[in-house]
Amino acid sequence: MKPLGKTIQIYCPNGEPRGVRIAEITTRIVQAVVVPRAKIEEALSRPELGGVGLYFLFGESEAGGLPVAYIGEADDCCVRLKQHNKNKDFWNIAVAIVSRTGSFTKAHGKLLEWIAIDKANIAGRYQLDNGNAGGEPNVPEWMQADVAEVFETAEVLLNTLGFPIFEPAANRAAEADSMFYCRRGGADARGVYNEEGFVVLKGSLARRETTSSSHDMVEPKREELIGSGVLAPAKDGYRFERDMAFSSPSAAAAIVSGGSANGWVEWRNAKGQTLDEVYRKNTRP
Repeated sequence: MKPLGKTIQIYCPNGEPRGVRIAEITTRIVQAVVVPRAKIEEALSRPELGGVGLYFLFGESEAGGLPVAYIGEADDCCVRLKQHNKNKDFWNIAVAIVSRTGSFTKAHGKLLEWIAIDKANIAGRYQLDNGNAGGEPNVPEWMQADVAEVFETAEVLLNTLGFPIFEPAANRAAEADSMFYCRRGGADARGVYNEEGFVVLKGSLARRETTSSSHDMVEPKREELIGSGVLAPAKDGYRFERDMAFSSPSAAAAIVSGGSANGWVEWRNAKGQTLDEVYRKNTRP
């Protein structure tokens, strides 16, 4: 069955596309309030943030590699974001998931937090500042159903806003038909090309050595990936401990092969076709 379309409205209170924003699916009560840290004083005056909510802090790791996120729930999102503005350094954008009707309770928030931490850990797209999700809160069955719908809406809104924290980097169901391989210089990696770039899959092996001309480019990035747990030293090279999305096929091929590489040529499918032949030549006039 073809997925149903959704209408998502994004309101910019001050007319700034990268300022405070309020996003919602027009037929639902859930809103996502985007708070750039530089605009936090403006955001804290918004009535949407004055109640119970699930919130996310997004930023970059000093060591590089995966981006960092913190997930929490609050009785009053304004109060909590004020606290995090003082005591957490890494974040530059917060997103609060709130109810337009003020219908979220503390129990809703606790269950949403538990689900969000668990799902984010499974997806592995961000390095969580939280740790584990703890035990599942005990709530009535009807509330579980409510929270499941809220979470689904929150997931759609976060993806739309550019924070795919719950979405795996690769669609495992589609892997078999779209797998590409890079075995240059002893590397043994596999990956898929999708809307985010090129995703090298968990279990892939990157070549240990780097070429002299590319050492200064490849090694710092590898160190970042090791620091964030994406790469781990292995007997024959570096093993990918989780799926990792790269901005381009060439960026992925460089890390895997240890040197500058044209990923459109280096990545080949089981038939020997290059990524270029499959995805670009077929669309050229």
